[in-house]
Amino acid sequence: MDQPLPEGNPLSVSNSGPSSTDASAGANTHQNETAATSKLASDAEVDVDADSDSAHQDDMQLDEENEVSNSTQPAHVETQRGIRPEQASQNGISPQDDRPASQASVERVERNGPANYSLFDNPPNIAKIRQVLFECKDPIEISFEEFETYWPFIDNAWVKQRSNSSKEGHCTTDYYMCRLRRPTRTSQSRALQEGKKSRKKSSREGGFCNFHIKVVRFEGAYSTVTISRTPGSSRVHAHDLDYIDKVKRNSGLMEFARREAVKGYLPSSIFTKFQEEPRKLIEAGGKFLTIADVRNVSSKWRIQNPDIKLIAHPGYEYQQGHGIVRVNGAGGQDETPHQEIVEQEQKPPLPPDTLPFPQFPLDFLEPYLPNPDERRQFPHVTLSYASSMDSKVSLMPGMQTVLSGPEAKLLTHYLRSRHDAILVGVGTVLADNPGLNCRLEGAGGYGGLGRMWQPRPVVVDPTGRWDVHPGCRLLRTAVELKGKAPWIVVSPGAQIHPQKLMMLKGYGGDYLRIVEYNHFWRLRWEAVLRALAAEGIQSVMIEGGGTVLSELLNPEYSDFIDSIIVTVAPTYLGRGGVNVSPDSKRDDQGKPKAALSPRDVTWTPMGQNVIMCGKIRVPPPSDAPVSSGAEGVSREGS
Repeated sequence: MDQPLPEGNPLSVSNSGPSSTDASAGANTHQNETAATSKLASDAEVDVDADSDSAHQDDMQLDEENEVSNSTQPAHVETQRGIRPEQASQNGISPQDDRPASQASVERVERNGPANYSLFDNPPNIAKIRQVLFECKDPIEISFEEFETYWPFIDNAWVKQRSNSSKEGHCTTDYYMCRLRRPTRTSQSRALQEGKKSRKKSSREGGFCNFHIKVVRFEGAYSTVTISRTPGSSRVHAHDLDYIDKVKRNSGLMEFARREAVKGYLPSSIFTKFQEEPRKLIEAGGKFLTIADVRNVSSKWRIQNPDIKLIAHPGYEYQQGHGIVRVNGAGGQDETPHQEIVEQEQKPPLPPDTLPFPQFPLDFLEPYLPNPDERRQFPHVTLSYASSMDSKVSLMPGMQTVLSGPEAKLLTHYLRSRHDAILVGVGTVLADNPGLNCRLEGAGGYGGLGRMWQPRPVVVDPTGRWDVHPGCRLLRTAVELKGKAPWIVVSPGAQIHPQKLMMLKGYGGDYLRIVEYNHFWRLRWEAVLRALAAEGIQSVMIEGGGTVLSELLNPEYSDFIDSIIVTVAPTYLGRGGVNVSPDSKRDDQGKPKAALSPRDVTWTPMGQNVIMCGKIRVPPPSDAPVSSGAEGVSREGS
């Protein structure tokens, strides 16, 4: 693993030479600026000689400029009269300002703030989020604002292929491939001007990473961006993030350089200030930033503003043989040179209902949790609920009963974070008006990115009893970016008003109409799970209510239920409570037998509760590929 940059002197003699611009050089200056513009390297070229061959020459030119600017009676002073008014206003300089360009530039910059300021404006937790967006292990759902904030810091890893939009225009999908998916090639050399030296070039590497993603933008009652791998993509990149940062710089980092370049600062001065904050530089993806990268950004602005003389930052000066360095004690600067500017990062306040991440061991859960690398036809299904000693989940139908202690409550939210969806029956929704989200610190809406760790609520409502409306907790949670909008599973006979359908879709939810029944004229659980798999759900946590849990505990569903995790409370609720139990079973001789016996059972004390974990599924489902589910489910309005 690469080590962070040293915090000592960030410059060396070989690459510290600043770029120079002589505002009084006339035609020669224009030729130099044109040559600087030609140094803009595409991602197929690497500017190698910019740091070595021209460093000494740039130092000498800057030394001559310093002597001229420090002279008491300069032979010639360039003014701003030659700049167009609209160009001067863009530069922040009045067209009537007759002061020297260097003096006007200094005063313009000094009004922007203190000399000892940070060049970085990194978003919160940028290093971790860059890694998450690069790996894209699971679908990532974030807001438009978060996408615009973080995407520029990872756009160097991707090349856009194509885009398409829905007929209504509410959904736009952009397809990207890894930058190293393109074939290896060496760009053709262009014809050189007379007397110009050719640059050293290296071949662009590529053709060895088959990682593809799609970025789906949805605009509705709330707007969201979903980033996920496309079918046929590799599961992982063939390289790490450091490698792509070395190949190309991201636009977020280069925007920091551009903001300083348009103020009229020397590229070498900008590069020096970058290197004074190595931690922030690495977090933003600038581990391999070179002075040539800063020069390329600066030259675009310099060609549009040839009459403005570039200067060093206040408190910095050129020293021959060392480039731009900070002056000790100059301009109110700190006495310690090259000291990293450390700022207190202000974390946004967390919602009052945030739960702390569990601090107790959770390893005992791993054998019973979904394996994301496992290829399967149906989702991983976990039955999880809290029960009393007499197998009751509530005191009476429709009454919410608390059975979990504080530790078990954290455990439940952790289990939610490990599943793609939470499934409950309509009775639970009508009785409890639940949020069905993860409230742990670090989850989406609770200090995390987008809707990270947030499962998709799934409500089984065959007859359409639930009158979903904007004031219900599930939709309010989605609007507050603390969870996802629900999918409602209905039967063909359910009457869904078109306005209700459009309202739910506007929040990011939907209706799934299942058209398969069992011999009791109930919806087939196999069809429900197949439909969820067709929608990309790889794991489902079923929390209730009592009717749903009791039915799925019957042995005929043992091929579809992977694990069971029960929180047992030290209490008896009595005979009037809602019971969770499978139907009684008999053997071939008519004798009673156990309905279900989980295997690999563990018991783990947790506060006032005990956690029982077990496995149910023995034979794996068919290895046939996942069907589209078209015969068993239809999306409303599609």
